[in-house]
Amino acid sequence: MPISSRITDFYNKSIEERREHIAEILGLSIEDIHILRNSELSEDISNILIENVIGSISLPLGIATNFIVNGKEHLVPMVIEESSVVAAASHGAKIARKKGGFTSEYTGSYVIGQIQILGISDFDIAKKVIKENHSLLLEIANSTNQILLDLGGGAKDIELRQVGGQLGDYLLLHLIVDTKDAMGANAVNTMLEKLQPKIEELTNGKVLLRIVSNYALKRMVKVKAVFDKEELGGEDVVNRILIANDLAQNDKFRAVTHNKGIMNGIIAVLLATGNDTRAVEAGIHAYAARDGRYSALTEYEKNSDGDLVGYLEIPLSIGILGGAINVNPSYKLALKILNIKDVEVFTNIVGAIGLAQNLAALRALVSEGIQKGHMRLHARNIAMTVGAKGDEIKKIANQLLSEENISHDRAKEILKTEK
Repeated sequence: MPISSRITDFYNKSIEERREHIAEILGLSIEDIHILRNSELSEDISNILIENVIGSISLPLGIATNFIVNGKEHLVPMVIEESSVVAAASHGAKIARKKGGFTSEYTGSYVIGQIQILGISDFDIAKKVIKENHSLLLEIANSTNQILLDLGGGAKDIELRQVGGQLGDYLLLHLIVDTKDAMGANAVNTMLEKLQPKIEELTNGKVLLRIVSNYALKRMVKVKAVFDKEELGGEDVVNRILIANDLAQNDKFRAVTHNKGIMNGIIAVLLATGNDTRAVEAGIHAYAARDGRYSALTEYEKNSDGDLVGYLEIPLSIGILGGAINVNPSYKLALKILNIKDVEVFTNIVGAIGLAQNLAALRALVSEGIQKGHMRLHARNIAMTVGAKGDEIKKIANQLLSEENISHDRAKEILKTEK
């Protein structure tokens, strides 16, 4: 039965009601619900994942609603500590729904592995001999991973670059590997290690670094959405968003915060699914500076109907299996909630989250201001920090908002009168 990511008043339901609703529409098992209710990671699993474990830290897992990506509905799990991010992503997706949601293209699951070769006396000869042994080198690399090869992946090509540094000139061999549904860092690094002796033999050079590159230019996603002008608040709001994005295109101080908003959504999904957030963020920010200056990742234009058209193109090297994903049941459940079968669909969804997040932030900034939504959610946090519990939290938060005085001191005063 097809699901709908449009869930009316989802935010007004209790946590248990939300769990039951998600479980019902996705057909989650009793075990899945148990994972959601008891999300604290076991010490046994924690001790496997990292070193020197003494405990674990939990973060909220929320669901972004309203997403249609390439014609299919998706509920998107997000893990984040910041107020308003899940709500903003859901709102951006809701605006996009009227015009069909998000369309997204994915270039494929290709990862670049780098081998740094030192001591090359004649770069032209070294490049020539590597090219002559192209097939042999791919065969050696692929000998390390028969499973990946059987799935249609594996090392596919070799590219050569010459880089001059302050301490010397280096020949870089780029091994291009199709890692299929995995992010693939471990598989690629193993291939690079295997290639070292043959590379040194062929070039008479010395291999130093053998490591995957997180600048995933061969693993790109390009997302587009049309945002209805009336849903945005009218033509004036559309024009203001265009001006705001123009600033982010031309001023790095604004661009950094602009792109941080995009990453709010992307990183939250990657945290929920056990992906390498640091690798992805480093690659995306490098892409934002690809022309020698740091700039906004999104582009917007107005179409003939006066609607806003948004675009986001980023490198996105992520996976749905391997590493921590295979160990942590919460990651597996998050992928189950996404209702996906391969990394292409997953990547398209993550790209859509980034665009939705940016659109919602820009709309808020050029209309009511970003603080209104932030403070509405922040009021509950303040109520809890002063000791409010249960129904007191909502009551105190509402009073803080009605008084437009969202402060710890006022929250304490209100709590005192409640006791």
